[in-house]
Amino acid sequence: MKTKILVADDDPAILDAIKMMLEFCDYDVDTIDDGAVIKILRQKKPKLLLLDIWMSGIDGRDICKKLKGLKETRDIPVILISASRDIERSSREAGANDFIAKPFEMNELLTKIEKYVPTN
Repeated sequence: MKTKILVADDDPAILDAIKMMLEFCDYDVDTIDDGAVIKILRQKKPKLLLLDIWMSGIDGRDICKKLKGLKETRDIPVILISASRDIERSSREAGANDFIAKPFEMNELLTKIEKYVPTN
């Protein structure tokens, strides 16, 4: 069975690129382009969430804090994605497991993912 990953970003080009690359690496990938992450996360039960910090007026850090505060989602690893210069501090304060700064290399992203979920 493939490892399920949820990617949340409001940029369709980023969603498409990440989805295509992760599917090529044999992950099962769902994407979402708005702040309904918590609802989708409960339905889809992914093994990892890649979450953009800035999504059309919705702060991914707030979403992360909420997810980490809920019993049913707190154990799902969250990797925050951002072009912000203070991504490391922001990620730590939000309770994220890790972060990756935009722009990033796909190999860097895969290394981060493999740190938290088993390889396929």
